[in-house]
Amino acid sequence: MFLSKPCSLALPPDSPHRAVDPQYKGIKRFLLTLLLFYSKQSKSIRGANVVYDRITSQVDAPTIYDVFQLEKTFKTTFSLLVLHMWLVLRRLKEEGKDGVKFGQYIYEMYNHDVELRVSKAGVNLLLTKWMKELEKIFYGNIVKYDAAISPEARQDDLVNVIWRNIYAEEGSEAMDVAAAPAVQALARYTRREATCLSLTGKDSMFSGNFKFTALLPATPSPSPKKPVR
Repeated sequence: MFLSKPCSLALPPDSPHRAVDPQYKGIKRFLLTLLLFYSKQSKSIRGANVVYDRITSQVDAPTIYDVFQLEKTFKTTFSLLVLHMWLVLRRLKEEGKDGVKFGQYIYEMYNHDVELRVSKAGVNLLLTKWMKELEKIFYGNIVKYDAAISPEARQDDLVNVIWRNIYAEEGSEAMDVAAAPAVQALARYTRREATCLSLTGKDSMFSGNFKFTALLPATPSPSPKKPVR
């Protein structure tokens, strides 16, 4: 699983999933221009919104929990959200200052979304305290993922980081043998998506016209047929 050759994640021009800015004409376009609808900043914010939708669509889909054998909890969802944010922000850094600035818009949307998720989870502690803790986890994980995928990293570094960040219970160090195949699969998926995003063009990244690799649930083996008597 996830051993196929990496490829661009850009959506084809005829894809129904593409996000396209409405092309207004006449007085409507004139008024929208006055309201800065077509300004570089407005376009960036709209693009960032689409990109963040791509991230949450992948993370919130039940399939990802099935494929990687994860129970859907606030912790696992948040951990997968951070992982996919890292994948996108890492790719955007390859575009220099423009990419970093665009990534900041996405991060602001992520922060707002996490705040809503914390509230929805019914956390009984102060929201500001929780957000500060989650911010520390976010930046800590980003540093660990960067190190685990760097040229100097060992082959199993990414597996170990994913185990600790996503699968491990608090205080547990050694990887659970039963969970190892799923952890290794998520590491392969992560490494492949990172390469696929690097192959995805700037225009697709900045407009949000890309999609993460589709995840298919495991197909159960057919039960053996009973002999006909």
